[in-house]
Amino acid sequence: MKKTAIIVLGVMLAMPVCAQDWKPLFNGKNLSGWVRKNGKAEYRVQNGTIVGYTKMGQPNTFLCTKKTYGDFILEFEFRITDGLNSGVQLRSESRKSYNNGRVHGYQFEIDPSARAWTGGIYDEARRGWLYPLTKNPKARTAFRNNQWNKARVEAHGNSIRTWVNGVPCADIWDDKTKAGLIALQVHQIGNVRDEGKTVAWRDIRICTDDVERYLTPQDDAVAQVNCIDNTISPREQAEGWKLLWDGKTTEGWRGARLDHFPEKGWSVDGGELKVLDGGGGEAANGGDIVTTRTYGNFILSVDFKITKGANSGIKYFVDPAENKGAGSAIGCEFQILDDKRHPDAKLGVKGNRKLASLYDLIPAPEKKPFDINAYNNATIVVRGNHVEHWLNGVKMLEYERNNQMWNALVAYSKYKNWNNFGNHPQGNILIQDHGHEVSFKNIKIKEL
Repeated sequence: MKKTAIIVLGVMLAMPVCAQDWKPLFNGKNLSGWVRKNGKAEYRVQNGTIVGYTKMGQPNTFLCTKKTYGDFILEFEFRITDGLNSGVQLRSESRKSYNNGRVHGYQFEIDPSARAWTGGIYDEARRGWLYPLTKNPKARTAFRNNQWNKARVEAHGNSIRTWVNGVPCADIWDDKTKAGLIALQVHQIGNVRDEGKTVAWRDIRICTDDVERYLTPQDDAVAQVNCIDNTISPREQAEGWKLLWDGKTTEGWRGARLDHFPEKGWSVDGGELKVLDGGGGEAANGGDIVTTRTYGNFILSVDFKITKGANSGIKYFVDPAENKGAGSAIGCEFQILDDKRHPDAKLGVKGNRKLASLYDLIPAPEKKPFDINAYNNATIVVRGNHVEHWLNGVKMLEYERNNQMWNALVAYSKYKNWNNFGNHPQGNILIQDHGHEVSFKNIKIKEL
């Protein structure tokens, strides 16, 4: 601890000045304290830097600290050859019981490609992307290609946040791993022309004492991603988010044509709300489910995972009493569909029955971020007459309702015979049973 002096009534007093206690993770001379894992890509010490060299035929190779770290502030500088990909592992593990020692866990992404997701958080060999920079597009300009860049990571409790060159990038809330290795990655390559390219690190230092005192104040302009299923983080709670499904029961939901939750066709298990396969019939098995109350202005966020060939949807401005006949309840629909396999993708007009479209009204772009093998996020934003559809952090479409253009659009759709379709000030939120297995979780709402 440093000291300074002040004079009080002619008497010199020594007073402590608190300074962040940094410890070097790299001594600038050799790789003492580090160990290589998983591959045989080479790491060398050159001019006070650690330089990793790509090697053809080798898997992702990691230079790992021998010590583990829980709460910390980590800073380092890095430089990467254009065309490569790399990262720095945080709170990561290497256990023989997990994929024969495969290094896995949180990764600070280093991405010099046009995608520009440097500073995002990837869950290496585990869950995949936790915080792509689609969540924070402004941060994509922070990285400087072919130059030294400075990174900062703050890990405290369930919070992990990142910065690149002083620009805030990612913010996650997660409890998957509370402590683990820090590791430098040389990514595998698929082209022999990339062999021998480099990624380098220097000035790697860590603070593990009194971490909370030195944390950067929260930046509300940077969206937080809560990775703990079916929970509300402290920040989400402060922002007004609430769970629309608690992850355990059917509370808050009922059948669209029932006064209770369906007795068949749906399951609640392992934190997933699942509509079961019913042979492809529309609302013919358990039937649609709706919220027990109505909503007007809101942001709705739903994670969903479809099976191959599946069809479902999330509807809003729903009045369950409107459709007394067969089929689904009536409302504006965020379409959920396997565009490649389900025949409905070829119907409608210009793709307006495909994934993320406003069903039968407004098409989503053909190119969209989507992984059929993973959970994806649908977000619906309603501010008065303005509505937006988002898929995995990317805006798919927006529209205005309650006007002449909207009414004309409805008049040429399958909804033309429904009085005042889409113009209601509020309505129930619905999850559709279209006879295919689809899973849902993290159903959250923020009323505006």
